[in-house]
Amino acid sequence: MKLFELAPSKGAVKDRKRVGRGHGSGSGKTSGRGHKGQNARSGGGVRVGFEGGQMPIYRRLPKRGFTNIFAKEYVEVKISDLNKFESGAVVDAQALKEAGIIKKVCDGVKVLGNGEINVKLTVKAAKFTEAAKEKIEAAGGKAEVM
Repeated sequence: MKLFELAPSKGAVKDRKRVGRGHGSGSGKTSGRGHKGQNARSGGGVRVGFEGGQMPIYRRLPKRGFTNIFAKEYVEVKISDLNKFESGAVVDAQALKEAGIIKKVCDGVKVLGNGEINVKLTVKAAKFTEAAKEKIEAAGGKAEVM
C-alpha cells in the first residue's frame, strides 16, 4: 500500500449539502430553514444552554465547592524517572525539564516514592514523600528541600 492509494471507506464521506441553489435542488428558496421565525433569520437561534425560557440546568443545580486561588500546584515526578541521570548528578527542576521528564515547572517539583532508584543523585525539589527521601538516601544520594 502506498500513500496515494489511501482512501476513506465507502460511505464514510458524504458530499456537503448545497443549499439555496434553486427549487429543483430540493433545498432552494428558504434553504431548508422554513418560513419566518427565529431560526430562519440570519444570526438567529438561541444561545448555548438556553432552554426556551425554562430555568436552565446550570441555574437549577446547586453550586458546590470553591477554587483556592492561593493553592500551590506541584509537578509530580516518580523516583523511577530519576534513573535517567548519571551517578553523582545534581537533579533540580531545570535538569528535569531539559531531560524531558517534566513539561513545565509550576510552583515546584514534588518527588514521589513510586518505583526504585539505583543511581547516586543529589535531588533538589520543593517537596519529597517520606518513601522517596528514604530511597534516595538508601541509594547513597541526598534529598534537599529547596
